[in-house]
Amino acid sequence: METLLARMVAALQAKHWMLTTAESCTGGAIAKACTDLAGSSVWFERGFVTYSNESKQEMLGVPAATLAEYGAVSEAVTAAMATGALLHSRAQVAVSVSGIAGPGGGTTTKPVGMVCFGWAAQDGKVRTATQYFDGDREAVRYQAVQYALQGVLQMLAD
Repeated sequence: METLLARMVAALQAKHWMLTTAESCTGGAIAKACTDLAGSSVWFERGFVTYSNESKQEMLGVPAATLAEYGAVSEAVTAAMATGALLHSRAQVAVSVSGIAGPGGGTTTKPVGMVCFGWAAQDGKVRTATQYFDGDREAVRYQAVQYALQGVLQMLAD
């Protein structure tokens, strides 16, 4: 994780960009990983923890219709979360995450370990992905943080 963070920080600083996060199932763990680093205020702008559907709508502008049609754990919602985080911050790149960390809450179509991601950049580029992680709640969340940060690094490289 340290090497991944170091590479991401170097890429952010090379572009003079700041990062914002919009998190649901990770509960702020991405923001914590970032702000655990001394000097992160240079490249980390803010984090949103939007666990409820209402907070996704109020804080990030996720349309109620998108939540109703696709559900909170969907790429459509994480795309809207990432875009909303950019619009409600001064950052140039955003990452969002929503998933089912467990142990309960899973369904046949959205099992425990399913996590959706969104990344958005100031140039209008938006990417999404869905991953299925194994393990208990903590393991799913840890893997989600790593995957989210790798995606930020990819957005910065594009």
